[in-house]
Amino acid sequence: MTTHFIRRALPIIALAIPATVQAHPGHGIVDLSAGAVHPFLGADHLLAMLAVGLLGAQLGGRARWAVPAAFVGALAVGFVGPAIPGVEHGVALSVLLLGTVLALALRLSLPVAASFAAVCGLFHGAAHGAEIPADAMGALYGVGMVISSAALHTAGFALGTTRTPLVRFSGASIAAVALGFFIF
Repeated sequence: MTTHFIRRALPIIALAIPATVQAHPGHGIVDLSAGAVHPFLGADHLLAMLAVGLLGAQLGGRARWAVPAAFVGALAVGFVGPAIPGVEHGVALSVLLLGTVLALALRLSLPVAASFAAVCGLFHGAAHGAEIPADAMGALYGVGMVISSAALHTAGFALGTTRTPLVRFSGASIAAVALGFFIF
């Protein structure tokens, strides 16, 4: 992929991202099904979940399950934890870094990869937890979000097991979209 192509494609990709990618207000009905659907509706979360599964597959071994598990565990902690300043920037940066790690096929050690995934998960969980009412329905929303996140990790893992250049291309694409989060 040439630099010329990337310079031409990036604005097109960025324009395709809705302005609400980084905004999470107005969840509407807050229940299990809404939580289960949400990771599929926001590009930031969808790409992060897929990237975590891809990363686990790319690293192989125990990372196949440890990296997604670290993300999901931290996602749950972030959901019920205190607010994190700059959480939306942390979410966008997590997607950018996940994509970059995949695109460059970096061979992170298991402790580093799991810690990295956990920090990313913490930001994603906090982005939603801060906006959900602290009642039983909010808890159900969180459970739905965790279940769907794990399913998306599995989808990313399945794609990652292909061991083709598609994995690196997917990482580059994820990073390119994440750059759009900062531009728009």
